[in-house]
Amino acid sequence: MSAPLDLVVEGAAEIYTAAGPIYSAGTLIGVQHGRVVFIGSKTALGASPWTIGEGTTRVDAAGGLVTPGLVECHTHIVFGGDRAGEYAQRATGVPYLEIARAGGGIATTVRGTRAASQEELVEGAHRRLDRLVSFGVTTCEVKSGYGLDLDTELKILRAVKALDADHPVDLVGTFLGAHTVPPEHKRSREAYLDLVVEEMIPAVAAEDLARFCDVFVEAEAFSAKEGARVLQAGVNHGLKPKVHADQLTGCGGAELAARVGAVSADHLEHVSLAGVRAMATSGTVAVLLPGASLFLGQDVRPPARALLDAGVPVALSTDCNPGTCMTENLQVMMTLGMSRLGMSPTEVLDAVTVQAARALDMADEAGQIAVGRKADLAIFDVASHVHLPYHFGVNHTRAVVKAGAVIWEASALGVGPR
Repeated sequence: MSAPLDLVVEGAAEIYTAAGPIYSAGTLIGVQHGRVVFIGSKTALGASPWTIGEGTTRVDAAGGLVTPGLVECHTHIVFGGDRAGEYAQRATGVPYLEIARAGGGIATTVRGTRAASQEELVEGAHRRLDRLVSFGVTTCEVKSGYGLDLDTELKILRAVKALDADHPVDLVGTFLGAHTVPPEHKRSREAYLDLVVEEMIPAVAAEDLARFCDVFVEAEAFSAKEGARVLQAGVNHGLKPKVHADQLTGCGGAELAARVGAVSADHLEHVSLAGVRAMATSGTVAVLLPGASLFLGQDVRPPARALLDAGVPVALSTDCNPGTCMTENLQVMMTLGMSRLGMSPTEVLDAVTVQAARALDMADEAGQIAVGRKADLAIFDVASHVHLPYHFGVNHTRAVVKAGAVIWEASALGVGPR
């Protein structure tokens, strides 16, 4: 006797699984108990243990594209205040580093975040997360790093945990206390590093607030030697390493990431050839953020082709943050991956699904459509995966399914959460 499916997706022109096969028109996806249990034709469904019953939710892809739910693997969406004024300054030619040295940049957001309550941080991040979902995201990483003191770093990560409990999207917390040296420690950076290593990391681990420990290795932030100390402390407390690497200058961030076995090295606009080779050997994922340099008015680009050709797995992300890339549109990052980084349509779609999941050490949990996998799906109003990055600046999302439930859908009267 056949069992009724909880949900079926039908009417797709193409199903891009990121697990190997690409299915054409006539293929159905059947879901029960939040997981994919069937992929195949209607005829094959009739010969399977599954059936479409009266209680089955039927999602019509209407000749569109179905992909895995997108994985957003690098964001800073929990923050207070904004930096629109600094963006206007940069448009007149004032460089980012000059603004930062004058007390702006990250320090501006630190002041706003310290002043905000946890409830205010959750409220603001909830809106940003809803926008990410509207572009097809079902899994999202969120970093701290706008507190730079023990209480505020914990407040940010507690906000992430509260949001994870309240929102259907899976959130992954990353501790980034080593984002920069706060103003009160400018003359005592060693004391700040001691605070990060000896107090912040143990406190974060004690409350199980993060999966990863990240560090910004940059001329205006921390050296590779200092970064290694922070990451080792994270490892000692069960936090897996990540690195903000080689964004503004080449500081050996990629080499550090490879040396410590980091899950990912992110940015990489100024990565060295030695860094590329080291990452290829270590298996570290390169998370590229093409919106950041665009937003900063810079023409520097990470060497995506060199990374891919060397065998380095490449992911793409928005870097959603108030200072250097204020957007939740992951679809546009796919376009930039093609137009500015020389990636192919399949490479950019893999970069926001299966490879982005690898960048979160979630390759077995997200980023692919396959029988037995969690039913995280995005349905787009385009005919194929080639068209998704091609027609840019438009939100193509028709519906988003998380663990077998429709959590967002567009309609003729507007768009919004389910």
